[in-house]
Amino acid sequence: MSVETNEEKGHISIHTENILPIIKKWLYSDREIFIRELISNAVDANTKLKHIALSGEYTTNLEELVVEVTVDKEKKTISIKDNGIGMTSDEIKKYINQIAFSGAEDFMKSHQAKGDINEIIGHFGLGFYSAFMVSNKVEIITKSYKEEGAVHWENDGGTEFILNSSDKQDRGTEIILNISDDSAEFLEVTKIREIVEKYCKFLPYPIKLNGSLINENSPLWIKRPSDVKDEEYKEFYGKLFPYEDEPLFWIHLDVEVPFRLKGILYFPKIKHELDSSKGRIKLYCNNVFVTDNAKEVIPDFLTLLQGTLDIADLPLNVSRSYLQNDPYVKKISEHITKKVADKLNELFKSDRTKFESFWDDISIFVKYGMMNNEKFNEKVKPMILFKTSDGVYKTLEEYKEKNKGVNKEKDGKQIILYSSDPEKQVALIDMVKKQGLEVIYFNSMIDVHFIQFVEMKESGISFIRIDSDSNEMLHGEDDTKVVDENNQTVNDHMKTFFESILKEDEKYKVEIKVKNMKDNSIPAMIVFSEHLRRFKEMNFMHNRDQNIDLFGDHTLIINAGNDIIKKIYDNKDNAEKKEIINSMVQNVYDLALLSQDNLKGERLVQYINRANTILGNVL
Repeated sequence: MSVETNEEKGHISIHTENILPIIKKWLYSDREIFIRELISNAVDANTKLKHIALSGEYTTNLEELVVEVTVDKEKKTISIKDNGIGMTSDEIKKYINQIAFSGAEDFMKSHQAKGDINEIIGHFGLGFYSAFMVSNKVEIITKSYKEEGAVHWENDGGTEFILNSSDKQDRGTEIILNISDDSAEFLEVTKIREIVEKYCKFLPYPIKLNGSLINENSPLWIKRPSDVKDEEYKEFYGKLFPYEDEPLFWIHLDVEVPFRLKGILYFPKIKHELDSSKGRIKLYCNNVFVTDNAKEVIPDFLTLLQGTLDIADLPLNVSRSYLQNDPYVKKISEHITKKVADKLNELFKSDRTKFESFWDDISIFVKYGMMNNEKFNEKVKPMILFKTSDGVYKTLEEYKEKNKGVNKEKDGKQIILYSSDPEKQVALIDMVKKQGLEVIYFNSMIDVHFIQFVEMKESGISFIRIDSDSNEMLHGEDDTKVVDENNQTVNDHMKTFFESILKEDEKYKVEIKVKNMKDNSIPAMIVFSEHLRRFKEMNFMHNRDQNIDLFGDHTLIINAGNDIIKKIYDNKDNAEKKEIINSMVQNVYDLALLSQDNLKGERLVQYINRANTILGNVL
């Protein structure tokens, strides 16, 4: 049994009287954009005329091509005037009366064989209509470069227009906006100046506001890198970011194939680790400012960069979703990553001393980039530097070679000792240095992840923090050979003695071990489980445990070879000295806590009281 279907085809009906109000309200998210759009159209008009003149179609003297913006608060008008190509009556009907019919694209198609016309800004033919966002009437007075009379067009925001002849004698176009009452803010010259400087500062023709020049005609990024001096780069950075310190270095991008990309990316001086997210990239399209939030074009790990990018083939009204999803933008992002890696390697090889001088400022983003971009990691890993306790910077390979045969191995891996706080751990660092070893310094929040990343990539090494319980270069096993009838060593008995006085702390879970240290000058030290400490630090970084306390579980190692420890133990059975012996045992633990900057609160008060008592007895 067949089923009948009633198929119907037709055309979607568009009520033209509703189109312009929709465009006025929703085409642009920010009303100030109308200035950018109309000045961009004026610049395009000048550029078109220049190309026509270069092709020989127009032989009259061009004079200076300019764009003039005039604000008349009394008349409540803003005019944008150029002396470019102009329009005929037929062109008004074609390009203005037909919404979204792009004069720029039409021009490019007809002149594509007549030289480079890539600097034409407009593409979609909608920019002109942004004028209606702030106007209750818009007028066009224009005269073509062709031998035809001038025309005057006007529209009040509806579907009807008026087109008449005009007595305009000079070539070019003037757009007159009759500003509506709810847009009176744009009749302030200072407001318009602010907008023009923001969006149009680097357009290629002079822009005058009520007669005063307010733009620069030659942005630095359009010059060839070989033609720009270091001082020019620094001066340009100062104009872009006037309150910033001088940049460390920069990358000048100048690409034509497979995409058109120009720009200058600066590496700012980082004063604080949190500054690494402060980067500002100003995005331009053919010298027209688009946005100062171009993070979608820049890889995440390069968000600290500051500067400009000019992507010629982006639409002026680009959205974040467009930038996030466009494959063209992704290719640009990949190219920028490559150029940054190339620049770092170039600096490392050409001037190692200079590279080391700003390594601390850039190391955060380099490490982050390595962990998040495999290609970047492969390119830069040979030049990653580690500051050592000898006061020098070494690559990983240089460190491994220098300490080969000195650092112990564990499970077939070369041990690399590191410190995350050299000031607090200075005593331990000195102990290691006495053995001819170097300690690597890590001092950023990202390092707990970076260490594991390097261990994963470099299978022959293992990082151990200097106060780790795995650091056998500070302490060894109990080597006392004499045992009693219970098969216990002297160190076993010493451990029992200290445990009897240092009973389980109310706050911490403390394990006591007695070992013979490599340096007998320290009575005791506190160490942590390397794996547990890393786990807790990572939880803290990811906000999973903001109440982290690394001292919740730690080990107190008593140095059996230290003279103070020996004297304490030798007097363990002296009843007359019991009180002072107990105080000294407590102080040994307190000093170990103090060396880790963790002697606080009530325990600190008790330590001070005990110390005063001991001093009194001595005197």
